[in-house]
Amino acid sequence: MSADVRDQSISGLLAGGAAYFIWGLAPMYWKMLSNVPEYETIFHRVIWSFLFLLPVILIQGKGKLLVKTLSSPRQLRNLSITTLFLATNWFVYIWAVNHDLILQASLGYYINPLVNVLFGVLFLKERLRKPQVIAVALAAAGVFYLTIGYGSFPHIALILAGSFGLYGLIRKILNLDAAVGLAVETLLVSIPGCCYLIWLQKTGSAAFLHKGVTVDLFLICTALVTALPLLLFNIGIKHLRLTTMGFLQYIAPSLMFIMAVFVYAEPLSIHQLISFGFIWIALAIYSMDSTRSHRAR
Repeated sequence: MSADVRDQSISGLLAGGAAYFIWGLAPMYWKMLSNVPEYETIFHRVIWSFLFLLPVILIQGKGKLLVKTLSSPRQLRNLSITTLFLATNWFVYIWAVNHDLILQASLGYYINPLVNVLFGVLFLKERLRKPQVIAVALAAAGVFYLTIGYGSFPHIALILAGSFGLYGLIRKILNLDAAVGLAVETLLVSIPGCCYLIWLQKTGSAAFLHKGVTVDLFLICTALVTALPLLLFNIGIKHLRLTTMGFLQYIAPSLMFIMAVFVYAEPLSIHQLISFGFIWIALAIYSMDSTRSHRAR
């Protein structure tokens, strides 16, 4: 390996690892805003993210691409659909953190890679290898067991996995620049978001500018928690193998799991542990098969 390639691989590993590390620790950040209503938090998140992404796009010389995307009715229609799934994912995630359901959120992001495999079969006509079939079946068994044994359907986990899976599927089909696509998506939500936040200010029920400088700064910096890991992720995916990124993606739900149990003392029942066991075994099979397939190619 040349020195240049090695340096790029190291920078890609650091960037990709940092992205998933930020995503894994993000519940601590949203906990700081637990006294702010979820709708207000989500609208601040998209507005400040757009304002953060806009200068980044201009610095990268992608301003014309942004204008071209905004000028295309077809692209706007498609991105309106992805915006719906992304906003749903963000809202449910913040709601889960604020209601002490980080374990369910963790389960959702563990399931997500297997949901991606399933969507590939259903919508992209991809064929599953035998280990992938076993992995998906084990994940389904884990969800089924949790529903029957724990007596509670893991709807939060499945909404998170499903919404992000559908978001990724459509964005893959559209094949748009990540930063430009996210800027348009956040802009689409920012329009009604600004109206909502102005209404909150007029009625005197807004948290922003009324609950102290700390809350204001945390709401503004939601842009960093949202857009920064995405930019780091794109650097990582550019310089690393997909299999390497596949292993790195388990950093986030693992940190969330540890945080939920040991920091926020969420109860971990034997039924939940068994269900997680099914998912972990499924992910191990899936990861080993992906590595073997990549090496064969």
